[in-house]
Amino acid sequence: AGTPAIGERYWVKWRDGTAHLAEVVEQRSAPARSRKRQKVGAGAAADGDGAAATGEHKELYVHYVDYDRRLDEWVALERVDMAAGAVEKEPVAAPRPQKRRRNRTANGETAGAAAVALEKEHEELTRVKNVHVIELGRYEIDTWYYSPFPDEYCTDKLYVCEYCLKYMRHRRTLRQHMRDCTLRSPPGREIYRKADATGGTSTTVFEVDGSEHKVYCQNLCLMSKLFLDHKTLYYDVDPFLFYVLCRADDEGSHIVGYFSKEKESSEGYNLACILVFPPYQRCGYGKFIISCSYELSKIEGKVGSPEKPLSDLGKISYRSYWAYVLLKLLKDSREISMNEVSRISAIRIEDIISTLQHLNLIRFWKGQHVVCLSPKVLEKHFEGFKVQNLCDPACITWTAPVPKATPSSSKKGDSRSRPRPKPKPKPKPKANGRRTR
Repeated sequence: AGTPAIGERYWVKWRDGTAHLAEVVEQRSAPARSRKRQKVGAGAAADGDGAAATGEHKELYVHYVDYDRRLDEWVALERVDMAAGAVEKEPVAAPRPQKRRRNRTANGETAGAAAVALEKEHEELTRVKNVHVIELGRYEIDTWYYSPFPDEYCTDKLYVCEYCLKYMRHRRTLRQHMRDCTLRSPPGREIYRKADATGGTSTTVFEVDGSEHKVYCQNLCLMSKLFLDHKTLYYDVDPFLFYVLCRADDEGSHIVGYFSKEKESSEGYNLACILVFPPYQRCGYGKFIISCSYELSKIEGKVGSPEKPLSDLGKISYRSYWAYVLLKLLKDSREISMNEVSRISAIRIEDIISTLQHLNLIRFWKGQHVVCLSPKVLEKHFEGFKVQNLCDPACITWTAPVPKATPSSSKKGDSRSRPRPKPKPKPKPKANGRRTR
């Protein structure tokens, strides 16, 4: 059998030896270094006399059917079940024609079609990862998605300085850079520090202004796009603040994750983008970052919400955080209104309602939402929570920014606070009708 064609589906072995249906997205002749890195899954034998022995070694870029694109990867032909042959795609039923709604405007239809076209174009342009591994500090991390790095940096592996986030193509360049780099923490100001109970390390958060540290924030966005499917912010970082979470020790502050938010959000969002890098996932840092965003909202005296739609991982983290905070409030204060819950937690009311509905704890009765919660049900929910790693408000050294002066304000103060000058009296006309000068 020949090389599988783009668009065909085959059974492909994962590295654990299990077979999964995958669609061929792209193919290439693998470079020598890729052949050395190729890992054959359990139960799959390397072909010592086949393609690897020749100068031509084909690899296929595959997407596993019904799995997230983060698992897409280059695989050697040895992992493809060529003997079973290509698997035919299941026919997709044509959508039933729907009657047009009378209130649907031509502009609405055009906007919808444009959004679909942009989404399709985005998928086509980003379907193949252009960087496959990054070395960040002591970790070597497999990437998940495409990121728009400059063409000369679209290589198998990038080396990233964990302090200034400058990226390089060679390890020797990184070593030289680390001798010269003066940073040992993110730029900007430290707004949070709490020593760990074990001692020796601390959890820190740095506020980095996108307009003051543009290159750092652009590098952060490019690197985070490797792990976020639909992130679109790469270079226009000026309107954003970035809050970088780190683990600090004697060597410096090592980046764990971050969240960003607009300096001025007309929709009242307190978070635009959130990411915990893979080595630190499933350690509670996602909830820490979420709780940090809400603690800052409390200091500002505002109610906040994350930008929608949330990613699959973001939705899980937020729903878990909201559930914990709301159930704890309900446990401590059995008689409390929805508005009071929102004020104390800084969580928007619609997020409160959706979370309680997901927990099946809310009913709509006599025109209002009523929480139905017994002590037994409450305890059962709390049994499912692990020890929460949340932001400690006592360790925050941050004050809300002063609102910018409105155009009607002047340097001397707000014109509304000063008495208006009395208008000059109009000069009386002379007998001949002319006005005095």
